[in-house]
Amino acid sequence: MSTRQVSDRDDPVIEHVRQLAQPMAAGEKPRERWRIGTEHEKLVFARMDFHAPSYDEPGGIRDLLMALRDYGWEPVEEDGPNGSSKVIAMSGADGAISLEPAGQLELSGAPLENLHQTCGETGRHLEQVKAIGERTGIGFLGLGMWPDKRRDELPIMPKGRYDIMLRHMPRVGTMGLDMMLRTCTIQVNLDYQSEADMAQKFRVGLALQPLATALFANSPFTEGKPNGFLSYRSHIWSDTDPARTGMLPFVFDEGFGYERYVEYMLDVPMYFVFRDGRYIDAAGQSFRDFLAGKLPALPGELPRISDWTDHLSTAFPEVRLKSFLEMRGADGGPWNRICALPALWVGLLYDQGALDAAWDLVRGWDMEGRETLRREVPRLGLDAPLPGGGTLRDIAGEVLAIARSGLNARARLNAGGDNESGFLAPLDEIVSSGKVPAQRLLDKFHGEWGGDIRRVYEESF
Repeated sequence: MSTRQVSDRDDPVIEHVRQLAQPMAAGEKPRERWRIGTEHEKLVFARMDFHAPSYDEPGGIRDLLMALRDYGWEPVEEDGPNGSSKVIAMSGADGAISLEPAGQLELSGAPLENLHQTCGETGRHLEQVKAIGERTGIGFLGLGMWPDKRRDELPIMPKGRYDIMLRHMPRVGTMGLDMMLRTCTIQVNLDYQSEADMAQKFRVGLALQPLATALFANSPFTEGKPNGFLSYRSHIWSDTDPARTGMLPFVFDEGFGYERYVEYMLDVPMYFVFRDGRYIDAAGQSFRDFLAGKLPALPGELPRISDWTDHLSTAFPEVRLKSFLEMRGADGGPWNRICALPALWVGLLYDQGALDAAWDLVRGWDMEGRETLRREVPRLGLDAPLPGGGTLRDIAGEVLAIARSGLNARARLNAGGDNESGFLAPLDEIVSSGKVPAQRLLDKFHGEWGGDIRRVYEESF
């Protein structure tokens, strides 16, 4: 989740609903300026007893953040009560390092030109945090969800927006607190050239997001036992908050574009307004009322562009539109799969021939079939049913071949002359073996681990 650093009191006031499409239209870029942004989260644990460290304890999350100064990262603070402030993120050349609600550590990478740079950035980050961990007794776990922790065993990070969300989540779903406290993801942010290009990429991304969920499924345990799912992280989203999650059927409607997404976002209830360094609770209130100067949290005040930008970050569909598109379907995982996710989506979406081929593959699917696929994939993985018959397993190899063709066409080479297609290798192995990561973990749990969930910590980065 994004980290706000300034109040933006000087931002333009929004005077008309037509202004709300401006951030999306401003995201349009010519092909040569398209970039790749990769975000990945990690579970943080104390090696001595595997507990999740709190923010303030010695060797805890604050100390971890501050140790990153040794690598050129600069602290980002947020005002707290009574004039206090807390370091809640770090900023540097490789993007931003921030905290999820229970101390999950996230790198929001810089916008980069190719996957070789992406993987280099990921490698630098993991080398840095692992070196800090060796000195401080901290470890990092690449999974989609805490395998053994109850919610009441997890700390809460001192970020103002999280206080608001933690209060609001139980009002709108049964698993929102699990989403916030117990899950980790990998996400890819990609550009578009025009409104039509955005719409085609959005549709392909939504239709094939269940395949990404299956290939990266990596959360089969809850509180020390198998939970009956391969991606429980993905299942959690099914009852987090229906007003701001899901498959967005309207994206497949003829004429879909920025204005239709604006209408959707206006129907998404607000969480907060950020003013003068603090978060004001507006949970459940309407941005339409804000536009009319009738927001109960700030009566008489009109929103600014920064308020709308914040609001765009509080919806959590399977693909999200801001000034770029976010692919949101994958569980957290180890280093090689972090690089594989952007390889999949860049290959499918950044070459027009591959994008057209991917759309041809899924364009005939009906919405009921898409919804069924999304609903079943957390439990069934590659065996989830396709619209019209068959399973994800039947198209997985074809989708990877399309992605490979797109990466080959991009022809972005490293110093050794290799293009980007090699980053798909972990996914090729999953498809050829027929076993997604969660199934391999379950095999170990029932086999060599002898049912001891703590052995999973040996699977850390």
